[in-house]
Amino acid sequence: MKALYRIPLLVLLLTSTAQADPELRKVLTFHASFDRGFDADFSRGEKACLVRKGKETVPAAPSDDIRIVEGVGRFGGALHFPKKGATRLQFAGPGILGYNSQSWSTSISVWLRLDPDKDLEPGYCDPVQIVGDDTKKGFIFLEWSKDHAPRFFRYAIRPLVEIWNPTNVGWEDIAADKRPMVQLGGPIFLREKWTHVVFTIENGNSRTAQPVGRLFIDGAPRGAIEGWNLTFGWDPAKVALVLGASYVGHIDDLAVFDRAITEAEVQRLHALPKGVSELHP
Repeated sequence: MKALYRIPLLVLLLTSTAQADPELRKVLTFHASFDRGFDADFSRGEKACLVRKGKETVPAAPSDDIRIVEGVGRFGGALHFPKKGATRLQFAGPGILGYNSQSWSTSISVWLRLDPDKDLEPGYCDPVQIVGDDTKKGFIFLEWSKDHAPRFFRYAIRPLVEIWNPTNVGWEDIAADKRPMVQLGGPIFLREKWTHVVFTIENGNSRTAQPVGRLFIDGAPRGAIEGWNLTFGWDPAKVALVLGASYVGHIDDLAVFDRAITEAEVQRLHALPKGVSELHP
């Protein structure tokens, strides 16, 4: 009799899995696989990957600071930052992050491979940032801390500076529990292993709904930024997703979604056999 119950259970599991993909596909706004180059594979806005050259931005190209390496990624190729350099990749334009001044929600998914304590050079490292026209108007980033051994890994959402730091105190001089961030210690990232990071922001700039930011590592929730007024002052036309600030290591399968995806959706995303390419409309 036990075997009779296995088929319905299997059908139920397969049905649940199949139903998860359309929902994630519907909210996907951007995906860069880094299999064939720097530009995005899919985008509701611009696909071009840019770098800043003086006051201008130009198309990204391989250099001593950054290259595409075939076959080493979590899925196919990957970005490789071989050393601490000045090159920061940038994706910008309407349709990617969907920033607005009323109620803004988004999720960023990325795979990283490095040993922070062996590979990173001295100083802060931000593998992923969301920036606007002025960091005093808001700054969102993943970060490895500057002088700790071992380094802390952080997800920070800094709103308008007058909200989170009205007296202009140094970032490290503020007690950890008084900063708008999730801070993690311990061995999380390894050279031999790809690590999946998802961070979300929900109800940014909202005057009615409670804002929150969440961090997930390898599909599991690792902390939340709650109880803060997450109001930003960015010019929407100048908001960008930036990669590789002082980063040394590999990056793969970068994706953006137009809302805060749920824990169950993060787990499904983490388990995709072929990565985000499975979600392209």
